[in-house]
Amino acid sequence: MQTKKKRNNLKSFIVILFIFFAACKNFIEPKKDYDMTDSSYFLNYKAGKFRNYEAWKQPELLKNISTIWKFIFEGGNRTPNELLPVQKVDINKFNSTANNQLNVTWLGHSSTMINIDGYKILTDPVYQRRVSLLGPTRYNCDVPFDFKLLPEIDIVIISHNHYDHLNKYSIKLIKDNVKLFIVPLKVGKLLYEWGVDKDKIVELDWWDEYSVNDSLKITATPGQHFSGRGLFDRDETLWASFVIQAKNHNLFFSGDGGYSKSFKEIGNKYGPFDITLMECGAYNEAWHHIHMYPEETVQAHIDLRGKVLQPIHWGTFNLALHAWYDPMVRITKEAEIEGVTVALPIVGQTTEYGVYIPSEKWWEDYEDYIYEKSDMKLVNIN
Repeated sequence: MQTKKKRNNLKSFIVILFIFFAACKNFIEPKKDYDMTDSSYFLNYKAGKFRNYEAWKQPELLKNISTIWKFIFEGGNRTPNELLPVQKVDINKFNSTANNQLNVTWLGHSSTMINIDGYKILTDPVYQRRVSLLGPTRYNCDVPFDFKLLPEIDIVIISHNHYDHLNKYSIKLIKDNVKLFIVPLKVGKLLYEWGVDKDKIVELDWWDEYSVNDSLKITATPGQHFSGRGLFDRDETLWASFVIQAKNHNLFFSGDGGYSKSFKEIGNKYGPFDITLMECGAYNEAWHHIHMYPEETVQAHIDLRGKVLQPIHWGTFNLALHAWYDPMVRITKEAEIEGVTVALPIVGQTTEYGVYIPSEKWWEDYEDYIYEKSDMKLVNIN
């Protein structure tokens, strides 16, 4: 058991080390093969690379040797010792055509199924067990849903091109059933290479607004992060958060990012939000600028003028040194101090705005549940 865990830790470490070096400055000048003159954020695109609003002091490798050592050789409860509770997805909630509803089904990490006033939207669909060749596997082996049952999807939103947010297998699985893909600048090229029709791809710069019709508008907003899928393509594609505005509801999807003043600016311009889907996981002091702490997630939600905070980007992959449950322990504590309502679904469970907000701190006693793979139902064994 220990040997297997160390082997998995080593694989995860390779991914983290890759991310670390990808986040550091490249020494090879990228080819300038894209006309950026149509970008409304042209001033933040320099020398073939996109930039954050706030400068990031690159981490010093020597000061992070201890972090690397801990990742390989220390456990720290980074992965659960048994399968976490999972609930079979209720597809009826996602399929509903009612024009006055907002529900969000969490599929793990940053993957969600959103029904906002009858529109069906997916965020960062990653349904594969392993996100890359050497990457970590999901804590629970599969998403609790048969994707052959998916109806026509109105929109798929991709926040950036990292492997745990843009997954080739998942895109190819759903592409023929999707009306529109909305992505940050230059991310569309990969989708096209994977077989997505060019006329189904919309690329947005920060602050670009795209009206799907008179009742639905998607806006790309700033994020404090970076991009890259290889050693030499850092920041060649944009990353973003997104505002989803329908006739009766308003939702914010953070994607990945550190805490920044942009949240207040977004909140002032587009808030208040009924639900904010906020990153809360994979944080560490070494990369704090690009992954905020749980306490900052709560503050960002407040800045956005959100009503219900639903944490994402946690409980699925081993991508940092903190315990797998640490994000929820910290965010619920801070939320209680600040009087913030937090939705705490298990994988496959649906948050229904104004109807049902999951509130059980299930990670505290998850050992009391077993997962029956035969019918994918959550069963209490006490």
